[in-house]
Amino acid sequence: MGTSRFQSSLAKKFIMAFAGLFLITFLFVHLGINLLVLLPDTDWFNIAANFMASNILIKIFEVVLFGGFIIHIIYALVLQIQNWLARPHRYKMEGWSHKSPFSKFMIHTAIIILIFLVIHLINFYFRSKFGEMDEITINGNHYHDMGALVLARFKLIEYVIGYIIAFIILGFHLHHGFQSAFQSLGLNHYRYTPIISKVSTLISIILPLGFIIIPLAVYFN
Repeated sequence: MGTSRFQSSLAKKFIMAFAGLFLITFLFVHLGINLLVLLPDTDWFNIAANFMASNILIKIFEVVLFGGFIIHIIYALVLQIQNWLARPHRYKMEGWSHKSPFSKFMIHTAIIILIFLVIHLINFYFRSKFGEMDEITINGNHYHDMGALVLARFKLIEYVIGYIIAFIILGFHLHHGFQSAFQSLGLNHYRYTPIISKVSTLISIILPLGFIIIPLAVYFN
């Protein structure tokens, strides 16, 4: 029974690690597209956004992406609850100081990121799919004017502040999560673990900073 539970826990960590790495890859793609909104006009951003919304392969990828989010969130919650139930209160308190500051608050940062994600999807994704959108004509083709929507949102100081806070928190989450993913996949080695740690630090800085630059540039322009 104990062995079965241990193997089940390992399987959950393994799947959650793959889902997490997949989501990090998506964030880099998403950042690359979002940076197009900073060009002198938003034509390239609107073209890219339309391609992402209409291409059949992207639509399939979209399903996989949402599946990755759901798997990552559910397994993270299940594993956290299992850890809470498996550890006596005293053991948790004694082990607290031995954890890294990033790992201590993984479940807390995850909940905040989830709340931001829901708000973000309502403001952009569901608005573009099901709401009324202004249209723009580029080279004779009609597109939803996602660029105008993004620029309008980033002119609201409350949204800019919330966006920045969310991505700072995401940075903390990524710093520990990236390293944990490789641990869960059994890819620990004294030679390349320090490299993974450095890459984790870079990712946790570059991704949030890239996303944060966008609302700041729009708001202060």
